[in-house]
Amino acid sequence: MSVALDHLRHITAETARFRALLAAVDPATPVPTCPGWDADDLLWHLTEVQSFWGRVVEQRCTDPETLRGPEVLRPDDRAALLALSRRSTDALARTLRRTPPTTPVWTWADDQSAGFVLRRQAHEALVHRVDAECTAGDRTPLDPALAADGVDEALRVMFGGAPEGAELEVDAVATVRLHSTDTDDRWLVTLARYTGAVQEGVPGSGPTLFIAPEDHGLPTAATVAAAAGDLDCWLWGRPPLGDVELAGDVPVLAGLREVVESGIS
Repeated sequence: MSVALDHLRHITAETARFRALLAAVDPATPVPTCPGWDADDLLWHLTEVQSFWGRVVEQRCTDPETLRGPEVLRPDDRAALLALSRRSTDALARTLRRTPPTTPVWTWADDQSAGFVLRRQAHEALVHRVDAECTAGDRTPLDPALAADGVDEALRVMFGGAPEGAELEVDAVATVRLHSTDTDDRWLVTLARYTGAVQEGVPGSGPTLFIAPEDHGLPTAATVAAAAGDLDCWLWGRPPLGDVELAGDVPVLAGLREVVESGIS
């Protein structure tokens, strides 16, 4: 990942596309990639998320229990919901623009910084833009550099490692190389299982991935190759626009599918 990304620009651009797509469809239109949600549910979700993280960063909050002010409430009116969405995006962008990325703030991850929020919210907006495009029936390609960064985040932050208190058992021979064919980024992952998790709401054991700091370039048991946007969509459980080619050891690929199909919470 050598390309320096303007995550802030992507937050505003991806959310603007997201909002324009949803504004043009009936509020009750089902979201095919988010079962049980309609267009307004999706619009409200990103609005609520951006409002929350904007408050966290603006208040330099290091403990969610100390977050000040009332939670944003969902409007009943479509026009009011769209207006609230615009205000939430503007407030998040304004706050992130004036906050150094190294500023300590609470997050649910190991990285407790405003920089984590900045990156995470760019990909939150990107994935939900895909949801909005699927809802509107108007798919367009993802920015390759942003999507490659999304693959990196999905693997290292969302799928990799083990929950708090768990032990990690790595299957050293169950290796997979993921290759972004248009950006030529590569990730080396190894199938693993965790046991003894102590986090509330997390199973005590389950499949996970160990992500190598760098790809050593040696042969792997299996490979996954696609354009960055298609890899990102595949990892997030969204329909890719192009092909995702899986090759190699069938049980290893089945293990990878088990991790990916468990979904990202």
